[in-house]
Amino acid sequence: MPIYAYKALTEEGKKITGVIDADSLYLAKERLKKRQILLTELSLFSVKKQEVSLTPSMLLIFTREISQLLRAGLPLYESLVTIEEKYRKSKTHSLFVNLCDHLKSGKSLSSALSNYPKSFDAIYLSMVKAAEQSGHLAEAFADLTILISRQQKLKKQLFEALAYPAFLGVFCLIVVIALFFFVIPSMQELFEGRRLHPLTSVVLGISNWLNNSIGLFLSLIAMGVIAIIAAVRNKKVRMMFFTLACQAPFIRLLLVQSALVRFCRAMYLLLSGGVSLVESLSYSRKTMKNALLEEIIANAEEKIVEGKKLSALLSSPFIPSLVVRMVAIAEETGNMKNAMKNLSEIYEEELDKNLQQLTTFLQPAVLLFLGVVVGVVVLSILLPLTDVSSFLSS
Repeated sequence: MPIYAYKALTEEGKKITGVIDADSLYLAKERLKKRQILLTELSLFSVKKQEVSLTPSMLLIFTREISQLLRAGLPLYESLVTIEEKYRKSKTHSLFVNLCDHLKSGKSLSSALSNYPKSFDAIYLSMVKAAEQSGHLAEAFADLTILISRQQKLKKQLFEALAYPAFLGVFCLIVVIALFFFVIPSMQELFEGRRLHPLTSVVLGISNWLNNSIGLFLSLIAMGVIAIIAAVRNKKVRMMFFTLACQAPFIRLLLVQSALVRFCRAMYLLLSGGVSLVESLSYSRKTMKNALLEEIIANAEEKIVEGKKLSALLSSPFIPSLVVRMVAIAEETGNMKNAMKNLSEIYEEELDKNLQQLTTFLQPAVLLFLGVVVGVVVLSILLPLTDVSSFLSS
């Protein structure tokens, strides 16, 4: 079904723009006239699919709604049309129109969704494709709703655990910058010709260097940011970072648990949807966001094809023994998907507990650090001012 872009005026004289789907230009005009608006421009709208994407919250809403509509007994096409009508005024309306158009032309939903890789990842597409073959689309979308909601919940937990310490860190940086660039230079005259404490001399030297070399200072910061971005994109550097981070026991625990929660939950859904073990490993590996564990799973993918057992390939200092034991039992019983479900629930509960402990520890630790940093700078300024004999001699 073609899409037409229009510009119009409401009865109050307000300018509005939008898109509308119709079989012809004439039908598009007729549909717009029924809305009691004055049409000023109407033309065929060419959608650039790669530029249209759903936000994470919108993706969750779309997945939940289509699951509910399918469970209520509506056919797939009617469900998509219902969603398209609901979001006609949204920026993503053209995406829903294109999905309806693809289905109406006889194409599968998975092929239509594949046109929007920014919104629908490999796991989403593989689940939908497997459900189309088995005829369990409603159940697949229900499972995807749970997956997406829990992924967003995990991101929110990680953000909340680090947001307050990050805020305090930024506040500390602002205070220190204000002291070194504004407060200390304005008090330079008080310290001229006086014998200064070594701490005061160091702080004054840092302040003078920063003010005299501000261009170099900003250049070093910019170069550092660029170097960090380039390092993050380099696979070997990412691997080195995760290896070093895993040397700290608690940080290692958080990194491994968060990666396993994503991996095991994705594995459970894919295996439940009928996806093969090798494909499930390949898709689930990409959700881990841990270069070290991704490398272990990638090596396992290659050797499973040769007939080796997954449990033997997961034997690594970075993977908990519980995972290896449960996978080994699942291989013997042939119930891998339930093992992955149980593992995801176990590590999700442990991760919640550890994140609460991290938040409880970080807040006073960061406050203490802020107090020490600001206190040292302020003390270095106050030390000469408390030297009465120096004032009298001057």
